[in-house]
Amino acid sequence: MWIVAKIKSKELNIFKDKLNKKFCEEINFYSPKITYNSYFNNKIKKFDRYILENYIFCFHKKFSRSDCISEIQFIKGLQYFLKGHVQNQKEIKKFIEYCKSFEDENGYLIPAFFKTVIKNKAQFITGPFANMMFEIIEKQKNKLKILVGNMITTISNKTNYLYRPI
Repeated sequence: MWIVAKIKSKELNIFKDKLNKKFCEEINFYSPKITYNSYFNNKIKKFDRYILENYIFCFHKKFSRSDCISEIQFIKGLQYFLKGHVQNQKEIKKFIEYCKSFEDENGYLIPAFFKTVIKNKAQFITGPFANMMFEIIEKQKNKLKILVGNMITTISNKTNYLYRPI
């Protein structure tokens, strides 16, 4: 059964290790992520970023028991488990499968994923407009027509610019 955990971001590896040791078995973890390049001190650096930030999906067959969840609720690195995981298994599985369908060979989400998620407004993560917000004027099959400030432009699906919904 899948559960959703909110973790302390700097203690992700500690959380995973403690949880694996507690069950003496390998637990499946999933957290969708992106990779992007950014200029820093006149050098290009590669960054990885989890799109759900401090949330991670965890799968183990014992998570279906409520006493199991109460045993691990104070594990190091964990802030809390989201409630309602039992009732929302179909939605959790559907979301994970959806994310995995947009992953490249290295396990990173491709930019086309964000086109399907955003509705009206978004913010660039990479590219010349990094950290700028834009409004979607029109969604087309292979591109987005957007408004950045007072300038109208288009973003092709083939570009590697990453953006996130606001």
